Amino acid sequence: MFNALVVNKDEESGKTSASVAQLGLDDLPAGEVTVSVEYSTVNYKDGLCIGPGGGLVRKYPHVPGIDFAGTVEASDDDRYAPGDKVVLTGWRVGEAHWGGYSQKARVKADWLVPLPSGLDTRQAMAVGTAGFTAMLAVMALEDHGIKAGPVLVTGAAGGVGSVATAILANLGYQVAGVTGRPETADYLTSLGASQIVAREEINETTKRPLEGETWGGCVDAVGGAMLARVLGQMEYGASVAAVGLAGGAGLPATVIPFLLRGVNLLGIDSVMQPYDNRVRAWERVATDLPMDKLEAMIQPATLSDLPQLGSDILKGQVKGRVVVDVNA
Repeated sequence: MFNALVVNKDEESGKTSASVAQLGLDDLPAGEVTVSVEYSTVNYKDGLCIGPGGGLVRKYPHVPGIDFAGTVEASDDDRYAPGDKVVLTGWRVGEAHWGGYSQKARVKADWLVPLPSGLDTRQAMAVGTAGFTAMLAVMALEDHGIKAGPVLVTGAAGGVGSVATAILANLGYQVAGVTGRPETADYLTSLGASQIVAREEINETTKRPLEGETWGGCVDAVGGAMLARVLGQMEYGASVAAVGLAGGAGLPATVIPFLLRGVNLLGIDSVMQPYDNRVRAWERVATDLPMDKLEAMIQPATLSDLPQLGSDILKGQVKGRVVVDVNA
């Protein structure tokens, strides 16, 4: 038997509840590889799945956790053997398939990647889906050419923003971090941000489709009105990597920045990324993310902390990276 965070749903009321419960190996879903999970983390999707589900969870009972890192315990696939260290992000694990908020997980071998040299499982989950997404965004900006101006990071104190800030600063770029929480300014500066931008300065739409060319690139975790405003402030030929929609799914923008300044809007998906690009991104994380900066982002947690953390992250009250020790 082992512990897991199990979400149940009352069919009459439609309400869900989450608590730590004991499961057996026979309870796990089908898959080629059984992993002894060591660490997981908390993302916005996890908050949805711990709670009402946000339309992501197909059936109950359910074990959330969209990413995890641990050690292979058993494998029917030649690519992995007992003792191998592995990481999983994406593939709708923790949504449609039982996830990492459990001391054991069973998944398809195609969903795993080897833990890169230079990272341990705790560090991998300090990175997690959020940090992996941040690295994909930085890679996309690099592929399209980062311009001379500072690189803007919106939602900078969140999971994606924190890692993006630390990576970009480590690579030598000037980073401007947008935050609606003034108390996080020192935190962002410690990660390498050279400029702090108050959210209210950039969160309102403007009638002008173009403003002064300010930003040489942008990692945007907010979307909505802020993304629309940022598009009109990009340097000629600069790119915005869009990774989130904390500010809404709508985009009240015009096509003028694309047509007159050649701005690129790059969509970043971390869920269905091909294997080779996953490996490339994780290897870049191991070399380009300063481990001391990563440590400064970590908020430790246990399985029993998850119901509250799930609620907190939906309210924007989680800073940095939560690392869940599933065996604590």
